[in-house]
Amino acid sequence: MSAIAELAENRIVEGTYAVSRKERRRTKAGSDYLALELVDPSGRIEARVWNDVELLDSRFGEGDAVRVLGRVDKFRDRLQLEVRTLEHAEGQDAAALTPAMRRDADELDGFLEFLGGELSHHGLRTLVGRFLGDEAYRTRLRELPASPENHHDYAGGLLEHTVAVATLCRETAQVHPRLRSDLLVAAALLHDAGRTLELGRAPSFRPSDEGRLLGHVQLGIRLIEFKAGDLEPAALAEVIHAVAVHHDPRATRTAEAAVLYHANQLDAVAATRPVPD
Repeated sequence: MSAIAELAENRIVEGTYAVSRKERRRTKAGSDYLALELVDPSGRIEARVWNDVELLDSRFGEGDAVRVLGRVDKFRDRLQLEVRTLEHAEGQDAAALTPAMRRDADELDGFLEFLGGELSHHGLRTLVGRFLGDEAYRTRLRELPASPENHHDYAGGLLEHTVAVATLCRETAQVHPRLRSDLLVAAALLHDAGRTLELGRAPSFRPSDEGRLLGHVQLGIRLIEFKAGDLEPAALAEVIHAVAVHHDPRATRTAEAAVLYHANQLDAVAATRPVPD
């Protein structure tokens, strides 16, 4: 079987993959074709079905596991798989074929607990504790990417990114004691909480209806407000503000919100920009 990370140009491929994207398109000549993204635990690759489109299209859907026979070509300096035939892989769990984080999930969970447990502000510690004590929420952190198309785009990327951003914020607050550490770390731990409502299951991680319309920032704010309990209004407003603007530096009104923005960007860049071999 052919792992995606090991594919090379001009190679004949036979393997089982999950379909993370499926679109039916038309060529300039008006012929239908299928544009796919296939994934396995080692990576992802674009794929195209040019022939027998009607027949092959009927055999599978987005999110299915499929057995594929094809040939690897190069298109615009990127590898692309030309599919010759495929069929639905009965009994294969497509989610198990999704690329996953390389770090240990249990270790990351331990860091998450540590960061939440360090908070000394009673109200913020209670707020974060309501999230960390929610078993379904914790499971979703392990299952979802931080950003399906940009960074940490693999199962568990959400947990990895959350821990990294909160750690960067904690360290920054130690270097700059003027920052309100509890506020900054609490906002960092919750900044992407809305992803747990925005994204669907592996391997496609397609947004839910709410996710498509509202996005993870608005959904996260709703979650925070729902779990806020008796958190004093001033502290709640500070956390919501930092979460609300963590993608918009021009909208930041506090130092903590600005630091969260930069920590979020730093982790995304560190995780995605290429480095020399």
